[in-house]
Amino acid sequence: MRKFSLFCFGLLLIIGIAGCASKAKNETASSDDPVKIVTTIAQIGDVTKNIGGDLVEVNSLMGPGTDPHLYNAVQGDIQKMSEADIIFYNGLNLEGQMGEIFEEMKQDKPTIPVAEGIPEEDLLADPESPSVSDPHVWFDIKLWKYAAETIRDGLIELDPDNKDTYKKNTDAYLQELNELNDYAKERFDEIPKESRVLVTAHDAFNYFGKAYGFEVMGLQGLSTESDYGVNDIQRIIDVLVERNIKGVFVESSVSERSINAVVEGAKEEGHDVSIGGELYSDAMGEEGTEEGTYIGMFRHNVDTIVESLK
Repeated sequence: MRKFSLFCFGLLLIIGIAGCASKAKNETASSDDPVKIVTTIAQIGDVTKNIGGDLVEVNSLMGPGTDPHLYNAVQGDIQKMSEADIIFYNGLNLEGQMGEIFEEMKQDKPTIPVAEGIPEEDLLADPESPSVSDPHVWFDIKLWKYAAETIRDGLIELDPDNKDTYKKNTDAYLQELNELNDYAKERFDEIPKESRVLVTAHDAFNYFGKAYGFEVMGLQGLSTESDYGVNDIQRIIDVLVERNIKGVFVESSVSERSINAVVEGAKEEGHDVSIGGELYSDAMGEEGTEEGTYIGMFRHNVDTIVESLK
């Protein structure tokens, strides 16, 4: 406990010092400078780039393969947040290790949880903890549009002189999201309804399943902090065998070990299961690739699922 207290004190001291430096820097910044934005997950960063365009400079803390449930901010992250004009994070406890840091940053600058603007009735609850909301809202495009509008409103409040540009860019991006949703529905029509079963490492795809009519089964709970054991593996194997499901999926930000255990266990019971491909769940692809954008990531997941299950 003493070591933990010293760590927290040191962390808050760093935040305080960096905050003072940030204030001094902002006082001398030119109005022509881009709005400096820090986001946690890259999904939020990509939406922010589309809405802000040339008016913003976006830095996402969590890159490809990063698990936000387990992510701990380092000193460099705190420095970036302190120097930013505005911070966007998901909220709903996705970035579970960073709550205290966000509270500190809110004292100095807009620090906005984009998922917490979604109507409460549209949020899904954790089956194991009904009072906890599922944070993986980007897998329902309808809900992700709320997040985009929250980002738009945050930028307009911070930079009202460019209100019209932010609105125009948001309208164009929302139209792209509508087209993405139509694409997903069209492709999923290729999969027989009885085959719309999505088995993954953890429960990141519940919003996705609700939006597109999939039954979703994850070996772990909503957070990858959840443990899984032999009983969890056997539960999934029993479903695969009973319903003759032939494909399961790995995730780019989660170890393949758990899904490999399911595949091997099913084989021991005489049921062949293959890994249908890698899905992007809590992280996107490499920057500069199609999968490094929200729309490209979503299309990749749709195409991978369809090709495996149709």
